[in-house]
Amino acid sequence: MWRWIRQQLGFDPPHQSDTRTIYVANRFPQNGLYTPQKFIDNRIISSKYTVWNFVPKNLFEQFRRVANFYFLIIFLVQLMIDTPTSPVTSGLPLFFVITVTAIKQGYEDWLRHNSDNEVNGAPVYVVRSGGLVKTRSKNIRVGDIVRIAKDEIFPADLVLLSSDRLDGSCHVTTASLDGETNLKTHVAVPETALLQTVANLDTLVAVIECQQPEADLYRFMGRMIITQQMEEIVRPLGPESLLLRGARLKNTKEIFGVAVYTGMETKMALNYKSKSQKRSAVEKSMNTFLIIYLVILISEAVISTILKYTWQAEEKWDEPWYNQKTEHQRNSSKVEYVFTDKTGTLTENEMQFRECSINGMKYQEINGRLVPEGPTPDSSEGNLSYLSSLSHLNNLSHLTTSSSFRTSPENETELIKEHDLFFKAVSLCHTVQISNVQTDCTGDGPWQSNLAPSQLEYYASSPDEKALVEAAARIGIVFIGNSEETMEVKTLGKLERYKLLHILEFDSDRRRMSVIVQAPSGEKLLFAKGAESSILPKCIGGEIEKTRIHVDEFALKGLRTLCIAYRKFTSKEYEEIDKRIFEARTALQQREEKLAAVFQFIEKDLILLGATAVEDRLQDKVRETIEALRMAGIKVWVLTGDKHETAVSVSLSCGHFHRTMNILELINQKSDSECAEQLRQLARRITEDHVIQHGLVVDGTSLSLALREHEKLFMEVCRNCSAVLCCRMAPLQKAKVIRLIKISPEKPITLAVGDGANDVSMIQEAHVGIGIMGKEGRQAARNSDYAIARFKFLSKLLFVHGHFYYIRIATLVQYFFYKNVCFITPQFLYQFYCLFSQQTLYDSVYLTLYNICFTSLPILIYSLLEQHVDPHVLQNKPTLYRDISKNRLLSIKTFLYWTILGFSHAFIFFFGSYLLIGKDTSLLGNGQMFGNWTFGTLVFTVMVITVTVKMALETHFWTWINHLVTWGSIIFYFVFSLFYGGILWPFLGSQNMYFVFIQLLSSGSAWFAIILMVVTCLFLDIIKKVFDRHLHPTSTEKAQLTETNAGIKCLDSMCCFPEGEAACASVGRMLERVIGRCSPTHISRSWSASDPFYTNDRSILTLSTMDSSTC
Repeated sequence: MWRWIRQQLGFDPPHQSDTRTIYVANRFPQNGLYTPQKFIDNRIISSKYTVWNFVPKNLFEQFRRVANFYFLIIFLVQLMIDTPTSPVTSGLPLFFVITVTAIKQGYEDWLRHNSDNEVNGAPVYVVRSGGLVKTRSKNIRVGDIVRIAKDEIFPADLVLLSSDRLDGSCHVTTASLDGETNLKTHVAVPETALLQTVANLDTLVAVIECQQPEADLYRFMGRMIITQQMEEIVRPLGPESLLLRGARLKNTKEIFGVAVYTGMETKMALNYKSKSQKRSAVEKSMNTFLIIYLVILISEAVISTILKYTWQAEEKWDEPWYNQKTEHQRNSSKVEYVFTDKTGTLTENEMQFRECSINGMKYQEINGRLVPEGPTPDSSEGNLSYLSSLSHLNNLSHLTTSSSFRTSPENETELIKEHDLFFKAVSLCHTVQISNVQTDCTGDGPWQSNLAPSQLEYYASSPDEKALVEAAARIGIVFIGNSEETMEVKTLGKLERYKLLHILEFDSDRRRMSVIVQAPSGEKLLFAKGAESSILPKCIGGEIEKTRIHVDEFALKGLRTLCIAYRKFTSKEYEEIDKRIFEARTALQQREEKLAAVFQFIEKDLILLGATAVEDRLQDKVRETIEALRMAGIKVWVLTGDKHETAVSVSLSCGHFHRTMNILELINQKSDSECAEQLRQLARRITEDHVIQHGLVVDGTSLSLALREHEKLFMEVCRNCSAVLCCRMAPLQKAKVIRLIKISPEKPITLAVGDGANDVSMIQEAHVGIGIMGKEGRQAARNSDYAIARFKFLSKLLFVHGHFYYIRIATLVQYFFYKNVCFITPQFLYQFYCLFSQQTLYDSVYLTLYNICFTSLPILIYSLLEQHVDPHVLQNKPTLYRDISKNRLLSIKTFLYWTILGFSHAFIFFFGSYLLIGKDTSLLGNGQMFGNWTFGTLVFTVMVITVTVKMALETHFWTWINHLVTWGSIIFYFVFSLFYGGILWPFLGSQNMYFVFIQLLSSGSAWFAIILMVVTCLFLDIIKKVFDRHLHPTSTEKAQLTETNAGIKCLDSMCCFPEGEAACASVGRMLERVIGRCSPTHISRSWSASDPFYTNDRSILTLSTMDSSTC
């Protein structure tokens, strides 16, 4: 604890140097001269509070809010000095709000503590004292050797020592880190790869020197010094040797690794953003309004104090006029930017083979069979199918006898060879790995589709490769696996072994990959696949133009396309190629450039075989949701860790990018100057190009350069683009992009949506964080503000619930200020008539219960149930979301209207009552006159009725609950006042209100004055609503008045009345149209059977339909 305190104060920094030295298995030197470095433990902490700091930290955060701090000051002032009002008036509501908020935040943090305990307490196996010891994850120390089994998650950042394979390789998936579900291969250094048992590892003497922790997932530099037979062997360590915490071991029985980074120093933890208190736009507006009212109150207090002492300075005012002492939902409001992850958020995270083009012929896969599209080139009748399945390619005799299909035996053989070669290329040109648990998938005939890979489990570094290999297996050419340098394929029930000679790896510059194999016949073949732009220019044979047309057709369907080609080598050609590859791979200088030149030399003069089309299946209604967001005026950014090509393809298929959109690219930038020049060129292109919409693609490396020195230029380009796609993004980069938008001059409201642990940082950074409960765990959902099941529910969350929330909270805030202006202003005016003697106008009980009982329930129910427009209309008209843009309902203009309305009503309350009883007028039959408390009670009665009916005018959606609390609040006030003033309560020291309210109500003049003042106050407000709705209606108000569905019988109102209504009902309909109110009991909609109608549920996760008969 003391060391932790010293670290927090900066006296004992945990790292004294730029590197750390780690002794494997914590075998420290025995000479006694070495002082081991101190590292943190392996605990992960995502919680915000502890038992010790919860109360002070939570109170500090709550009192940072202006409203809470304001009422705290008022409460303290009432405690310290003699005031006419009780401290309970402000203390009780404040205590209630603080307590409820603390309980809510404490419960949420308790859930985070439980999640942390579950992670930190997970069982792990550590090599200690020559054996495997079971311990908890939190007990792992830097230097411990940890054993991880298949499908387990790495508990710390480990350097791979060995695996169950002789070459020391293993496969992992990093879906929870960067969103990529494909497999990545990691390798151990040769000296430790042979140590596959605990006993062998116990003999290892090694030291690791590496950099201190940093957040970059793709960067790691270090070296391992291994001592063998008194000799030191130094091996470099890079990202391929580091297994990151949060990644999962796949397709490998077990591995051993040494912990180098633990706990909050792991790369996963460094990419987490600390959970901070979010401030909504509504709260910021309310803080501004509170400050304004604070200035008003201070001004009133100063004026009252000055006038009090000025008037008391005169002798005739020495005695007070009256001498008796009296004992007394956040930001989902208006989102302007949506930042979304791709994998698992927009897509189902599943690749499916759909179509292919082989030698100029298009095929579709239907139930595991390839079916040709359209007439064949040799068909005499175009309405007959060409082939029913490739499984019959070896038996075409039944087709040759048909009059509709004439072909020669030579063409049959050539056709079989073409298709056979195409799918062999698909089955061999890849880096797919196969599960160790294999089953012999032999069929009873050649090319049988029952050789499907359901009994084989494929793993691939690219999901496209996995989908293609599985498709080839369904067709009949099954990739069985590879062993050392041999690839095995089962064709026509016959096992064929191809010797793998070289792999020409994929890179973003070439945009293709190739393999060189030796066929069983001895001939050497090159199989290449890649984007059409990188394959077709290299081809000199095959159906190039037809394939190009087919690729364009596939792309228009939103499918991911790859072209397949091959080349044969003579013995002499291969010898030269093999020599060049060896020289390039062993070069110490400019190795990458030499390899690129060799690959270009090899991958030429290709023969085109065809193309494939794979679908990364989008989630249901993703395209419609993105289009709706765009119609609502929301800009959508996609932030993904995927490769450039994959990300662009999905953006096109999901509608994020349009085919007619001008796509700009900021990728592969190497320096600040190069990045700046490219940004200037993009800015010029946007200015010069007469294109309505632009889209921007930027990768992680270029983004880092752009944010370092050229933020303004980058933001200028981004603001002029309708859609932005950021690929190869680290988790922390996603948060930085959102922060850049948040702090821009416009200060827009941002929303982030993701489904994995790699999205937690951006979810916490955005104003509104949405977590999708997908296949990548629940981390995103746990750290979000809202959780949904699918991306499509985002539209209902924003357009329905967000719209309702904003209308409710905006009205609640303005109404709160309005009713308190009405409440306080008469008290201020009263001071002019009591010589500022601090005499209260209202009884202390009324002061306490005004905001707690008399006027609280109507606005509370309004803020829970109000639906100013039908949810069906809001969801089907995204443009209505624009009506709440730029925080319009909480603007200064609207604030001033409500404030002026409150002051005007307060003046009417006070001076109207004053004119009634202020001139010694007797309003009772016995000649008795009203006194001070009766005057205050009259003002208070008019005020309670007026502010309650004002809330009724603002209500559009009436339920029995609204009626109960609205009219019930007024009735409760009258009943309470009768009981409070009609009985002498023994526990009250003094009872100034005894018989006052009963006496007031016994006067007919008082009743007339109450009705007259209430009507006068609300008449002006109704007139304003009439003119606003007819002269300057918003889109929402038009939706309330006009027909929004063909099934609605009436044309002039959303509130439709039964046919044959009385003539006077037209007056009622006019009032409904003026106020915009809709009562469920007056609705008679005739929805068609096919028209979806949604219930007024408040659920975010579901859209439940309701039968039209219930309307």
